Amino acid sequence: MRQVASDETVRVRTFQETLRADESVIFQQFVGVPPGVYHLSVLVRDRSGAALSRTEALDTVPRLGGRGIAAPIPIYTGTGRTMLTALPKFLVNPRGTLPYGADSARFYVEAYGLPPATRAAVQVLDKSGTEVWRDTIAFGGDAQLAVARIVVRPSDLPVGEGQLVLRTVASAGLEVRAPIVVSFSDQWALTSFETMVSLLRYFERQDWVTKLRQASPDQRAVVWREFFKATDPVPITPENEALDEYFRRVQVANERFQEAGEAGWLTDRGEVYISLGEPDEMYDFSTDVARTGARAIRWTYNSLRITLFFQDQAGFGRYRLTPLSRAEFQRVLARVRRS
Repeated sequence: MRQVASDETVRVRTFQETLRADESVIFQQFVGVPPGVYHLSVLVRDRSGAALSRTEALDTVPRLGGRGIAAPIPIYTGTGRTMLTALPKFLVNPRGTLPYGADSARFYVEAYGLPPATRAAVQVLDKSGTEVWRDTIAFGGDAQLAVARIVVRPSDLPVGEGQLVLRTVASAGLEVRAPIVVSFSDQWALTSFETMVSLLRYFERQDWVTKLRQASPDQRAVVWREFFKATDPVPITPENEALDEYFRRVQVANERFQEAGEAGWLTDRGEVYISLGEPDEMYDFSTDVARTGARAIRWTYNSLRITLFFQDQAGFGRYRLTPLSRAEFQRVLARVRRS
């Protein structure tokens, strides 16, 4: 058993930095071990409190011998190394993810025992296996160690899961692969641009949602960056708090308001909840159905001075805003969006 420990301090400029939900603090340390199969256990503990996190994994360290190419390593920045005895100089991207339209995807690759200036074809495949990007690179170095760095522009990467495939241009070509995930945010599991735009149907800034919907495929990355910046209420943080709150409400609506096979966020109650938030009071008249004959729900928003009624006219659990409540909701929503 081998144990490596380190006591590190992370200093931030403002308290707001501590609220970040993205992968903002990365700790990496290189450890030299002989070839073999290893059980890894990583523990992170806050020395000032009780918070801790632990993860375990099984990994294999291959033996370096003969010809071969290591799996591409996703990185944020760095040059790597020029000698096998040196430690690589780069900052790894641990999850191989990047935000849509914001930055290029970067990979570092090492090759061993290959002829000088060996060339390789590089592809990016989407989740269906369709090629979305291709280039040819040349390894630099010698027969002992040759390296290559791959950069894929953000406009060339679609949303969702994909693979980077590298294959040497030779009769006996060597092939390696690495996963890559392009997402709108660490918080939202959205697999396509169209799905994201569809989910934004209740978002406050419909002017920007329309621009996203009308953007051509080659313009989407640029328009998304503009949309993200224009709708961000707290620009000093990397997250867009308005979008995070919006998609949180979508998730809650799906959990609480599903009706007869219809997703909760698409119901009338889901629409109102996502648009106005949690009501101050909810009353279900269905508990009095034997006495009143009514199957209805009442929501009250005190600060907005509005009371809305949802009625189940058919008796199948599908609650719809009454015509008067629909008109009142639209009036208040317009007022909220103007404020």
